[in-house]
Amino acid sequence: MKTIKIFAIIAIAIIGFAFTGIQKKQPAPWKIPAEYKTMKNPLANDKASVNKGKMIFMKHCRSCHGNTGIGNGPKAARLKTFPGDFSSTKFTFTDGELLFITLNGRDEMPNYKTKIPGKKDQWSLVNYLKSLKK
Repeated sequence: MKTIKIFAIIAIAIIGFAFTGIQKKQPAPWKIPAEYKTMKNPLANDKASVNKGKMIFMKHCRSCHGNTGIGNGPKAARLKTFPGDFSSTKFTFTDGELLFITLNGRDEMPNYKTKIPGKKDQWSLVNYLKSLKK
């Protein structure tokens, strides 16, 4: 009986320690230059732009951010930091801030300046990201 209690305590401790490692670190606030904070998207936020942005998102962002932008992509589990949830009410970036984040990246997020070189494509991605917010 005493042996069973010891094994039960050890099992509970192991499970407890395992779950503490599952929690992802929340990212630090972004340091975004002032000119990006007020920058406006020159593209209309229309269906064509959002659809173009979705294609770009599926190619470059889905692997970490997931199909619906909630941060559950196939690579997300291997990241140290939670990739972010674009549908969250905490997702409050301006268009210019989203452009800066996309182009520059940081930590585990690569920059996309050369992978998404066209301004129209970059702004279409911003329109799509904004469309994911609930």
